[in-house]
Amino acid sequence: MASTVTTSKDSAATSRPGYGRLLRTRGAWTFLLPGFAARQPFAMLTLSIVLLVQHTTGSYGAAGAVAAVTGVSMALFAPYTGRLADRHGQRAVLVPGVLVHAAAGLALTALALNGAPLWALFAAAVPTGASVPQVGPMVRARWGVRLKGSPLMATAAAFESVTDEFTFVVGPLLATALCTTVDPSAGLITEAALTLVGGLLFAAQKGTQPPVATSGDGHTRVRHASALRVPGVRVLIVTFLGIGSVFGGMQVSLAAFTESIGEPGLNGVLYGVFAAGNMLAGLACGAIAWKVAPQRRLIVAYAALALAASALWTADSALLLGALGLLVGMCIAPALITGYTLVESLVPAGARTEAFTWLTGAVALGQAAAVTVAGQFEDRLWDGAGFLVPLGGTLLALATLLALRSRLAGAPRGRTVARGMGHREPVAVD
Repeated sequence: MASTVTTSKDSAATSRPGYGRLLRTRGAWTFLLPGFAARQPFAMLTLSIVLLVQHTTGSYGAAGAVAAVTGVSMALFAPYTGRLADRHGQRAVLVPGVLVHAAAGLALTALALNGAPLWALFAAAVPTGASVPQVGPMVRARWGVRLKGSPLMATAAAFESVTDEFTFVVGPLLATALCTTVDPSAGLITEAALTLVGGLLFAAQKGTQPPVATSGDGHTRVRHASALRVPGVRVLIVTFLGIGSVFGGMQVSLAAFTESIGEPGLNGVLYGVFAAGNMLAGLACGAIAWKVAPQRRLIVAYAALALAASALWTADSALLLGALGLLVGMCIAPALITGYTLVESLVPAGARTEAFTWLTGAVALGQAAAVTVAGQFEDRLWDGAGFLVPLGGTLLALATLLALRSRLAGAPRGRTVARGMGHREPVAVD
């Protein structure tokens, strides 16, 4: 298996965590800038679909259903995209993927504009979601190659979390501006174009992509082990489902709360406060030289998240809800960042892109489920009942995390685990 050799000069440069040192990592900017451009469209996709389909059908229910199909399709197919990237290289998967996504997005746009029936929109939404390029996990995998064994890995995880949050601040604003001031289809068309251009630019950075392991004769080594077979990854998937329940529950419940008090315009403000808490905590996590084991950090951070989420349903004013939302956002980032950091010690290098996509997909799936359940709670129970979803989701995930915390212990460095029989070579567990 190919490895990255770190010189003594490089080791000294990364001996202490910090964003300045992280961004001076050799070759980092060659994948960071195109990676940011390529992941930006992902934050535009859902809202662009909602605004376009609502305009053409007059129904928010239909628009939400089409967007949900896209999200579920993405969550289900993303891990397989990651597995293919690990086995065949990111470029080999990304180039055809962005071509399919752009074509599917444009087909969905054309169907919506021509008044196609709802089933046709669903049919187009499936490949649109399934082909969403998993650029975030691919960037994280590239950091893993560049920073192997470096204390900057936690800083890189924090940096990526903040970048994700920033895209989800800019993306919806851009989509809304395009759909409301240019044309209802402009958001989805721009999303497809940016995905194509950004994805191809990112794929062109071959020098920083994780190497594909080869056998002695130069042929690609066959790997049958999935990241899902690692017990710790399954535990992390459950914890990330709980985090997704917070995102989904907050989106629906904040909108319902502000509508109930006659101030729907506050919805964006309150969600912005929630996102700001996440970004600020992410920045802080990346700047700290942690001495506590990541397994313990995850448990403490998740317990704090469950405690903060349990108070949301009690808020009876926008001011109190904003303060609680800020606190919840500040608790999410440490849990997310630590979970992503644990992947380095739990998963062999040849399966990390897949592992990252399982976690990203878990957040998306938890969010989709939470949106549905929270909406039903708001309709059938009382105003603010949707906040029970983040409470229940995080408590169930915390219970799972506590019960199975021993599975988050990484394998000893240098140990090898055989995959299969015969001529297959052992795979190092990092």
